[in-house]
Amino acid sequence: MLRLTWVQPEDLLGHELRQAAQDGREPKAVAARWRAAGGPEAPTTAGASPTPVSRYLRQLAEDLLDELADLPSALADDEPTDLERIRAVCADWPEPAPASATPHRPLEAAWLGRATGCLLGKPVEKLPLEAIRHLARATGNWPLTTYFTAKGVPGELLAAHPWNRRSATTSLAENIDGMPEDDDLNYPLLNLVLLQRHGRTFTTTDVARTWLDELPAGRTFTAERVAYRNLLTGLEPPHTARHRNPFREWIGALIRADVHGWTNPGDPAAAAAQAHRDATLTHTANGVYAAMFTAAAIATAATGTADVHTCLRTGLTVVPPRSRLARAVRQAIELAREHTDFDTVVDALHATHAATHHWVHAVPNTALIAAALTHADGDFTGSICRAVSGGWDTDSNGATAGSIAGLLAADPAALPDRWTAPLKNRLSTSIGDFNGIGFDTLAHLTHRETHRS
Repeated sequence: MLRLTWVQPEDLLGHELRQAAQDGREPKAVAARWRAAGGPEAPTTAGASPTPVSRYLRQLAEDLLDELADLPSALADDEPTDLERIRAVCADWPEPAPASATPHRPLEAAWLGRATGCLLGKPVEKLPLEAIRHLARATGNWPLTTYFTAKGVPGELLAAHPWNRRSATTSLAENIDGMPEDDDLNYPLLNLVLLQRHGRTFTTTDVARTWLDELPAGRTFTAERVAYRNLLTGLEPPHTARHRNPFREWIGALIRADVHGWTNPGDPAAAAAQAHRDATLTHTANGVYAAMFTAAAIATAATGTADVHTCLRTGLTVVPPRSRLARAVRQAIELAREHTDFDTVVDALHATHAATHHWVHAVPNTALIAAALTHADGDFTGSICRAVSGGWDTDSNGATAGSIAGLLAADPAALPDRWTAPLKNRLSTSIGDFNGIGFDTLAHLTHRETHRS
């Protein structure tokens, strides 16, 4: 039986109940009705529950999703989604600046860094933190210094904590043969297509059209899959981000942000605005801020003159300061400064966020990325290994940390060979004509977009 992930109403409702509690609405009455009717909890790791519910429960889930959407939020003033309102509450919004052109070598390092960090995290995606630690320690790879391997891991440990089944065959050290397909690389490719077709003045509707033309529906997940479905039912942006979309503050917009930063070197305001137009197809509030934060930080790194701490401070200037994301990132950076042992930092972040946030939510994951980059002082290996060792959305966090740290390294030759050689300068993808493309070619294509309006 086909149980399509991330769209079944009965599976969405549990996530929406949690989301409502996080964004300042009061969902207790709705939750009580759902549970009294026998409605299930949201799946903890998978995108769909194993068995269908009755037609009555499915209809009730749809009705309650709409009812939850109508509840007022106590956080609305502190967490706007409209760009002008975001700018109004950001007292330190960066001044517009003429973007300079980043040479293609730093851009190649950024692409390689994104791929490498993603690849490091793929085998342990969805695994709990303790499982990641046990698997790495079993092979003497803790603290992390290289790719995960199954060689030497006791059978009982592998049985207790199996690798991510979709990734083990391509992403364990003994299996890597080029960069396998992943949504963390697909979305930067899509945004290259977007800029090639529409330039940096693209609209959110242009993003939607590009997706419908180039993105297979089966390659979408969480908020992106819901928004894709909403487009096909005739909804238009930004309503696509809001309609029955409990994932609108998850990490999906963040993983699409890199190209917006890469193509606006030295202009974090423009990078953030570009990321906002992309993100609002699928996300609201903190999900959008995570993308804007990342784009602004990358645009600052792309100048070649800023350290990682300056990049992160600049990223925060485009995030509403009273938002949950801003508070979480500030706390994470402070923890990283206070503690020499990164495991202590991670344990504190999990104690703060794990009980209340899904492992794909933007708030804890963005905080972890900021903590990893801060603690590693922007060092490439240190950044990607800390980001992945912190758990949650391991491949996405490794990818973003690798993109920023790779850009700061400024040259592919500065990245250790043990990370880049297995990629063989080859990326697999189902996007457009990019399958098999090299990271050097991607850098040239990205560099070209920095000169276009």
